[in-house]
Amino acid sequence: MTAVVETTVGDPHLEQVRRLVNLIDGQWVEGEDTQLVSTSPTYPDVVVAEGRRASTRQVDAAVDAARRGFAVWSEMTTHERGAVLIRAAGILERDAERLGAELTREEGKTLAEGIGEVQRAAQILRYYGAEGDRDAGEVFSSPRKGERILVTRKPIGTVGVITPFNFPIAIPAWKIAPALIYGNTVVWKPAETVPLLAVRLAQALVEAGLPAGVLNLTVGDRAIGNSIVNHPGIDAITFTGSTAVGRGIAAAAASRGVPVQAEMGGKNAAIVLGDADLDLAVQQIMLGAFRSTGQKCTATSRLVVTDDVADELLAALSKAAADLVVGDPLDASTEMGPVITASAHDSIRSGIAGAIEQGATVLNGGDHAPVEAPESGYFLSPTILELPSPDLNIWRDELFGPVLSVVRVSSVDEAFRVADDGEYGLSAALFTQDLTRALAAVDDIDVGILHVNSESAGADPHVPFGGAKKSGYGSKEQGRAAREFFTHTTTVYLRGGTTRV
Repeated sequence: MTAVVETTVGDPHLEQVRRLVNLIDGQWVEGEDTQLVSTSPTYPDVVVAEGRRASTRQVDAAVDAARRGFAVWSEMTTHERGAVLIRAAGILERDAERLGAELTREEGKTLAEGIGEVQRAAQILRYYGAEGDRDAGEVFSSPRKGERILVTRKPIGTVGVITPFNFPIAIPAWKIAPALIYGNTVVWKPAETVPLLAVRLAQALVEAGLPAGVLNLTVGDRAIGNSIVNHPGIDAITFTGSTAVGRGIAAAAASRGVPVQAEMGGKNAAIVLGDADLDLAVQQIMLGAFRSTGQKCTATSRLVVTDDVADELLAALSKAAADLVVGDPLDASTEMGPVITASAHDSIRSGIAGAIEQGATVLNGGDHAPVEAPESGYFLSPTILELPSPDLNIWRDELFGPVLSVVRVSSVDEAFRVADDGEYGLSAALFTQDLTRALAAVDDIDVGILHVNSESAGADPHVPFGGAKKSGYGSKEQGRAAREFFTHTTTVYLRGGTTRV
């Protein structure tokens, strides 16, 4: 069976409906469970892709296939495995415009972002594809003559991968690529709101020559995720999503001694001090808060600004937000698209209304849709709320949408304290021209990622990614940090068989 069956339909916004299938043991197979329909958040009546969810029986088959595939894949050299990833990167680059448009239809981010995300996935595959040219272990001196101590690395086994909706091809790439390059095999469940791009990534890897059973894709709901998490054939789990779900996965895995890597919630602050370049701060805060419709774990959802520049900064931010073009993300002029689902739309509106009831002042937007956006879609205006204090619920609760909450402070010390308030510690941004203050922020703000004079969002594939406090669990992602999760070490005491005289 081919990976995707395309059927022509008459809607002007979507020329074809894609048929969703699962990848199990190198074969594209129909799901055995209930119907799954992926619709456009821009035009919810438009079907982007459809098929049937995988069954738990198919998860069993996927795990069995992955465990068989491990024997073949782990015996290949790192260079051989890397060549597959590099070929897959080339396929994604070749098809970036088409896949980016599909991503935009299915997820709702702008076309430029959709194409850029496909290209980022290719970049990640290329980075890990070159792993064979990097060090593969360490050599230590021994206190005993004639001996060397080697630390080698081996794959951990079959990895369960569970990914979110907001980066439907980039986040899977940054989990699957390191898992594969280090010799592991994968059973993957993508978010069921964005299954088409999951099929596209799997399709690229198959086209690149990935052996049967090495990557298995099971499209489905939470029951499929639970089946992967609790399966006795899964040796490790990597997850990105909500804190509540991540904690549940960690607890379930701990009961049977399975390691978990989890990237969870974020409530990221931008801090603007009195000496900041305000034009730069406005530009970067707008990108951090409203690009991808605020649906990023690293999005800027909190702003702390000192009193001396607050009026000027907020006036400029409010104007920029009012000028932001919201609408059909396939339109080249659009700067912000819809949120992913009706339930997300309603939850964000409820959070805004709750903040207003607690005393927040609306500087821009609110819980209404922008007038220029399609009426049927899940659109919200870019919203800026000034809070009377950081005691409001919205200061700590993650809305995962285009909402920026603002608190004024009187000093740098207070700014750092207010920004650090809460259980999340993923990312922060600091705007200042003072090197001493920037260095103080490194010590005083407990986050996994700190940006100085740039937006809170953004991650490069060659450096560690992940949060502090309750934003992360287990090993960091990306860069060489990924090796710590996807491999285990063997310490080898190596001594010759004869005594040298």
